[in-house]
Amino acid sequence: MATAVVTPDRGVRSLNWGHIWTVARTDLKQLAQARDYWIPMLILGGIFFVFVPTVLLLTITQLGSVDAVSQLSQALEVLPERAQAAIQGDTEQARAGYALAVYLFAPVAVVVPITISTAVGAATIVGERERGTGEFLAHSPAGIREIFLGKLAASLLPGYATTIIGFGIYSLIVNTIVGPDVGGWFFPTSQWWVLMLWVVPPFLALTLSVVLRLSAKVKSTAAAQQASALVSLPLIMVAYSQATGSLYGGNTLAWYIGAIAWVLAIIALWRGVRVVTRGRLLGVADEQ
Repeated sequence: MATAVVTPDRGVRSLNWGHIWTVARTDLKQLAQARDYWIPMLILGGIFFVFVPTVLLLTITQLGSVDAVSQLSQALEVLPERAQAAIQGDTEQARAGYALAVYLFAPVAVVVPITISTAVGAATIVGERERGTGEFLAHSPAGIREIFLGKLAASLLPGYATTIIGFGIYSLIVNTIVGPDVGGWFFPTSQWWVLMLWVVPPFLALTLSVVLRLSAKVKSTAAAQQASALVSLPLIMVAYSQATGSLYGGNTLAWYIGAIAWVLAIIALWRGVRVVTRGRLLGVADEQ
């Protein structure tokens, strides 16, 4: 299946989705065999989505830690009035557990996918040159834009898939521990659905557009990882602040934030695709 697209330097060109998926599938197969990568990433997701939430929610709701509840209750006073009014529960423990589950774990939905996908994206292009497979890819039937989009998909899918799975497990934990104290299953809230399906993806794509450009320009995987870490950190901070703001501000603000992020991501990806050239895949001078 092919889609006609207009390119700035070559006119109308057919975008072959089969080529895109072939590039992505090849990278994903190699990634699946790299235990030194995905085992630490699974541990990272387990810590953020399972271990930390379980310990904190049990401490607040089941063990009834007076000090923890008191400190969290004081922290709730700084939340916007809209957020405070939405908190459910008849006891301090229940309200504290609800607030912790809905508002204070929002950064997890941003930090985990960006961290995982950045680790993949940093090496995805420069790694081809180091492995000696860049020449094969450069002379393959896939066009430059198809290669770029395939690399983008291979970088995005591991992080977002881990987040979706972790999000499902996190939802079960929250509803099991906090749900009985607030009248039943309540999570995910509508704000969290918008956050996960509308706000997080464009911020992830925006970060990867920068990381892939760096991976195409640098000469080693180590340099790509170092540069990506420096670039992704401020983007993570921005994404974190916007994601948290979308939860506090309600669905309307979340839709606006997501829309702006999508526009920026599309622009960044459009500009980023120009950086990937066959010359860079071969490790020689760029095409003119």
